[in-house]
Amino acid sequence: MQSKYKIRLIRANLLAAAVALALWTPATSPAAALVLWLSVSWLLITALLLDFSHRRSQGLPWQVVAGGLLVCLIAAAPERHSILIWAWAAMLMLPQTTWVAAFNLSAALISAAMVAPQLDAPAFILLLCSLLVLGLLALSQAQQLIDVNDSIRQRLRLIPGLNLWAGEQLLRDIPREQTRCEREGIHAEVIIVHIKRHQLWPTAQKLCELTYDFENVYRLNSTTLATLMLSRSQKEAAQRRNQLLSELPDNTTSEHLELIDIEPAELTVFEMSKLPSERVRETV
Repeated sequence: MQSKYKIRLIRANLLAAAVALALWTPATSPAAALVLWLSVSWLLITALLLDFSHRRSQGLPWQVVAGGLLVCLIAAAPERHSILIWAWAAMLMLPQTTWVAAFNLSAALISAAMVAPQLDAPAFILLLCSLLVLGLLALSQAQQLIDVNDSIRQRLRLIPGLNLWAGEQLLRDIPREQTRCEREGIHAEVIIVHIKRHQLWPTAQKLCELTYDFENVYRLNSTTLATLMLSRSQKEAAQRRNQLLSELPDNTTSEHLELIDIEPAELTVFEMSKLPSERVRETV
């Protein structure tokens, strides 16, 4: 799984960058050396803890950390590190949220202001214009990557090795499973589980453990999960449902829909995650 998603290659690149920065430290000032060692430590820790996952981090986005270290490095010795001003184009090219992009763009302009005393007026104007153009091109490329990643995330497992999928996959699975149930006489139902935000990933993993390998679990939003369960009869489905819900946290709320009652043509992930089962049936 790791080689498939190039985790080893990414880890090797991070380690190589850490080594390069470590070799740069002897020729720098104490302030710059401190920032460099912080950068080396961050790269080493990231490389050691790196693992493939489509899960979105709830902590500080790593692009902010990289941007903060870059602006600190330029501020520590602008006369020696002015060449690093062009690294902002690469930073802005990375997929990132709007506020992170705004932070990095502001930091890039601050860095340009720090480098300004080293340049004459025409050179600084050329630098600023070039940086703005590259920044806009980089942000445009980043938006394309965000769109591509969102599309990929809707079709891939959110945690490698577990049958956890994005909510859009549920909408694609419903018609196929309805046809299968009609053909084989199987009883199927969708169980919707509402939990607290911080319980999402542990509960998702628990649901994957409690369901069969051929049954999927879906993340509808940050507080809602769903699973499509297949059983031989309604009685067996009720037994499995009760057993499954008894293994979940006490503050879990849930509802279930018989698969045959769902009309997928007009159904959306939002309706599945927000509306009670009775209103879902009325909507469709």
